[in-house]
Amino acid sequence: MPRTTPPRPFDAASVFPELAGMSRTTTRLRPRPGAPTVRESSVGGPLLWPADEPWASCSQEHDAPFALKTPDEVRTLRRIHAQEVWTAEDHAEVSRINIGHDPSLLPEGPHPLIPVAQLWARDVPGLPFPEDTDLLQVLWCPFIDIEDRRGSEAVQLRWRRAGDVAEVLDAAPEPLYVGTDELVPVPCVLHPEQVREYPATHDLDPDLAARIDSREEDRDTGYRGALSVAPGWKTGGWAAPFTFRDSGGPEELRCARCSAVGEPLLTIAHAEWDAETDSRRPIEEAHDASTTPTKVTVGRGYSLQFYVCPIDPRHLPVTVMQ
Repeated sequence: MPRTTPPRPFDAASVFPELAGMSRTTTRLRPRPGAPTVRESSVGGPLLWPADEPWASCSQEHDAPFALKTPDEVRTLRRIHAQEVWTAEDHAEVSRINIGHDPSLLPEGPHPLIPVAQLWARDVPGLPFPEDTDLLQVLWCPFIDIEDRRGSEAVQLRWRRAGDVAEVLDAAPEPLYVGTDELVPVPCVLHPEQVREYPATHDLDPDLAARIDSREEDRDTGYRGALSVAPGWKTGGWAAPFTFRDSGGPEELRCARCSAVGEPLLTIAHAEWDAETDSRRPIEEAHDASTTPTKVTVGRGYSLQFYVCPIDPRHLPVTVMQ
């Protein structure tokens, strides 16, 4: 089923002429739980991975501030929580899993990374695919230290030409433990939709931002929620609110390998919409639909944005929690 954003409440550039030419196209991925295949774009789904290529891994040391869980235990918890009625055995199983495993059991690396997203060029136009590639795969290490990384092997991209994958890996390796189940995505199919968005007010000239804020207070125009940065999982577009500019400066965006200033590639968000951005809820979506289909949470519900090197997208990305 498609997902369609309702019409916007007003034309931002007509009301604020300075915004003319400042809109960007972003693709809202709209992940929803399902059973994606290796031949589909997905979040948390299986990857079209060559059988003869070593699986992506991370060898750096990780803090384990929480009790560890196995990937199977994460899936068990989600299955039980989805049930309307719990048995006594279900309650006992949830209690056992939540106790977790001692962090000292975490083996030394390398740890296999887990699939975060697989994006085909046919589904997500506008991504900076290197020449002769049509597939982007995103993987990370399921520990909280993926946040605010520049060139870390804990977060990796693979750009591929799907036609070069002759034999597909049957079963991807999994880490023995995860540091937090909030970094293990629920397998989701995607319902991509391209929309236009304007910058967050902190990215605008201060005088223009003040006029927008003043109009918002007086007339409830909804610029922040309805017209600026779109919520949810998306590619491209503008930086999310509360970006690196609040606490670090643009140097955090620079590629660790060549120092080129990175460009927004992928935004991973806790919620697909909230009270302020409810006008972005697809018209096909019920009012009581889950706003957190992937079950991914970064930090305390912030967004994690990937910045890609414009010189060579194959360079390790920069991640910024926003």
